[in-house]
Amino acid sequence: MHIHILGICGTFMGGVAALAREAGHKVTGCDAGVYPPMSDQLRELGIELVEGYGADQMAFNPDVWVIGNVVSRARQPDGRPRYPLMEAILESGARYTSGPQWLAEHVLQGRHVLAVAGTHGKTTTTSMLTWVLEQAGLQPGFLVGGVPLNFGRSARLGSGKCFVIEADEYDTAFFDKRSKFVHYRPRTAVLNNLEFDHADIFDDLAAIERQFHHLVRTVPASGRVVVNGVEESLDRVLHQGCWSEVRSFGAAVSDFTAEGDPSTFDVLQRGERVGRVAWDLSGTHNQLNALAAIAAADHVGVSPAKAAEALGSFQNVRRRMELRGESGGVKVYDDFAHHPTAIRTTLDGLRRKLGTGGGRILAVFEPRSNTMKLGAMKAQLPWSLEQAELSFCHSGGLGWDAREALAPLGDKAQVGDTIDEVVRQVVAAARTGDHVVCMSNGGFGGIHERLLEALAKR
Repeated sequence: MHIHILGICGTFMGGVAALAREAGHKVTGCDAGVYPPMSDQLRELGIELVEGYGADQMAFNPDVWVIGNVVSRARQPDGRPRYPLMEAILESGARYTSGPQWLAEHVLQGRHVLAVAGTHGKTTTTSMLTWVLEQAGLQPGFLVGGVPLNFGRSARLGSGKCFVIEADEYDTAFFDKRSKFVHYRPRTAVLNNLEFDHADIFDDLAAIERQFHHLVRTVPASGRVVVNGVEESLDRVLHQGCWSEVRSFGAAVSDFTAEGDPSTFDVLQRGERVGRVAWDLSGTHNQLNALAAIAAADHVGVSPAKAAEALGSFQNVRRRMELRGESGGVKVYDDFAHHPTAIRTTLDGLRRKLGTGGGRILAVFEPRSNTMKLGAMKAQLPWSLEQAELSFCHSGGLGWDAREALAPLGDKAQVGDTIDEVVRQVVAAARTGDHVVCMSNGGFGGIHERLLEALAKR
């Protein structure tokens, strides 16, 4: 089968491309404004990439067009379609489908799917769970919205029965407004956490809770729902109905709990010590992610003791507090955090790891997600940045005043309208021993390299 993927460089669609290629299909695709690591991964797989969405790509004449949710029927100011290729596909009557639907029909069918959902930590928890199953010899397939360092790629078919997938609540495609995860039909579903996000497609938290309940509805009676016991929103989801076994984690009365510092802790199952995790990660959020992975792995026969031991060699995911380099005595990190809660937990984890006297934290971020661009969470930004000594915001493209939003931080916050300006601000303020954390769900204009180069010249 020849598939041509529109929006191929997104983390999810890039994973679909990799799986299709591994399965022996011919894969081509197109996108605009691509950036690593996905573009590098696709080129290494020998997948032909086309820049843009020109209608001339109809000449590929694939068996099916696979449409990413970046594609819409939107038009440019002059009236021309923003995605002329999509218009040509519709006019021709050619066969097309969504990425999740293609995946469900050609990869997930007949597998024991373990799906990891949640507002935060999906990528990390999915990677943890995959590594646990790998270490247990189950040879799982997986699709992760990032690149797990233990595997060096975002997706593989795997030869075992299990398939682990990051289950996103964002909508499927312009012609299918259900959440992606409704297509996956998991036997093991992890509900990691849930708060308001994606203000561009959801009106409120209740709307997202309904989508999570749609996921719960697809889990069979012999399946398991693993749920964060401290999240009231997830309690409301389950109270809408649950027909499967439920295992909780995180709360004092949960089935799986932790005792100790997030960097080294005991795992308790209903109060009994059943394993110990000692690893390089930090932060309470990662401790909770670990409990979720352990509870999910238990459902497919991996003991908590073995799961905890496996996590000791877990190497995290690219762009999750990834050290990009050190220059002039200043360390520069890359992190995917873009929601205020994720920003706060990232900085809290680093502060806990550094301890007292471990150096200053300089937070550098861009409100790039659709939710942040709409300003739906701008009031939470000062709270999210409390652990940073200094904060720097790239305000380009925002429809709201970042300076006003960050005013409660006083002289601890600076705003730059361009990335070059932000780089100058950071370099002027940084000193030996500082930790600069760059946070964005995009490429951030290569700011990491620019900072390292500028710090070296200082």
